[in-house]
Amino acid sequence: MTVEIFTPNQTTTLETAKKTIDKQSEAAAVTTGSGSNKIGFVSLGCPKNLVDSERILTQLRTEGYEIVSTYHDADVVIVNTCGFIDSAVQESLDVIGEAMKENGKVIVTGCLGAREDEILEVHPGVLGITGPHAYENVLDHVHQFAPKPTHDPFTSLVPDHGVKLTPKHYAYLKISEGCNHRCTFCIIPSMRGDLVSRPIGEVLSEAERLKNAGVKELLVISQDTSAYGVDTKHSLGFANGMPVRHNLEALSEALGKLGIWVRLHYVYPYPHVDDIIPLMAQGKVLPYLDIPFQHASPRVLKMMKRPGRAERTLEQIKKWREVCPELVIRSTFIVGFPGETEEDFQMLLDWLQEAQLDRVGCFKYSPVEGAAANEIDDQIPESVKQERYDRFMQLQQQISAAKLQLRVGTKMTVLIDEVDDEGAIGRTYADAPEIDGVVYLNGEHAVKAGDLVDVMIEHADEYDLWGNVIR
Repeated sequence: MTVEIFTPNQTTTLETAKKTIDKQSEAAAVTTGSGSNKIGFVSLGCPKNLVDSERILTQLRTEGYEIVSTYHDADVVIVNTCGFIDSAVQESLDVIGEAMKENGKVIVTGCLGAREDEILEVHPGVLGITGPHAYENVLDHVHQFAPKPTHDPFTSLVPDHGVKLTPKHYAYLKISEGCNHRCTFCIIPSMRGDLVSRPIGEVLSEAERLKNAGVKELLVISQDTSAYGVDTKHSLGFANGMPVRHNLEALSEALGKLGIWVRLHYVYPYPHVDDIIPLMAQGKVLPYLDIPFQHASPRVLKMMKRPGRAERTLEQIKKWREVCPELVIRSTFIVGFPGETEEDFQMLLDWLQEAQLDRVGCFKYSPVEGAAANEIDDQIPESVKQERYDRFMQLQQQISAAKLQLRVGTKMTVLIDEVDDEGAIGRTYADAPEIDGVVYLNGEHAVKAGDLVDVMIEHADEYDLWGNVIR
């Protein structure tokens, strides 16, 4: 079951947010008992935050609360915030302010909640503040200002897979919380703590429930997916009465038995990632890796306190592609990091040219309050950041366009995401939702969201593909 609430990303404007909330008013309402209290919910930030929102909403539904999508219909509004970079902090503060203005009764949770003083300085009237993944504390605040309603659990059922904020055919599966790294540009560990892996039996049980509910694609997420089980020393767990070790290989092997798409995100290029590639070659998990390389200059990587060496990573990528030629790699990079020289940046461009990554995102370095990188000498002027960003993206567009052109004339399986007046839109195994490209099937109306269809690719640009369903 999907509950549609407003879940903007960091590029969505508040004007769009308000329109979306109003537009989804009717669709988002979940019927519970007539005496139920009504909760408004706004979820900001990354997929990991989205999973936190799903858990809070599931508990609210279990207790009989009604979820509404307009400020004016809500007895209390919960804002699940993002605090990763300064622009996200400002957006979170703006959304809290809008909720205060439109409703007046606001509970704040999420990453920015870890910086309580900063919130109270701007919005002293909020009812309560909790940090990320503090589910019980959020519910305690809700109980205080909107007491539990009386409801009939037999007429207000919550599906066993919980409330989902994604379309029915795909879902995020969070396998751990927190991170053991101390990257100088990031404050996530100070917000979410060190790595805590979920019990593997619990993860696999959730995955099974999601599959049974109609999910066709699981997107495995965490702060550091490769580190899954490090905190438990890769101890044995149990799933369906069978022992399964807490590590990424065993988890991937088990998820691969579900017979649905399994996509791995936020994978650090540790040596043991080599063990996952054969599973991709065998079709057990999608041949897709989302790896945040961040840079290629050894000097910059050292200042970032990032693990791994760029030259070794190139060797690793080559080896992976030998084992699994269909492998698609997406990554993110930061340009304009404090102290980055033109030589460092050119090294990044040279590395990118050699690596030939399939999907790449780039961010201009943005200061984050509390991040160690703020103290590094030689902060880069905004004009230089922009110029480097433009050069980086121009190169990657050329690489992406050339790679996608190779898809023209081939048959690919496409998972349909939506169908509108112009036709259907879907994704191949090479495309994660929201962040990668899509496949346009113009004029196609004989399919529906969640269908897997074979498509002949007929056209490509720098990011997207066009094709026709093979019948």
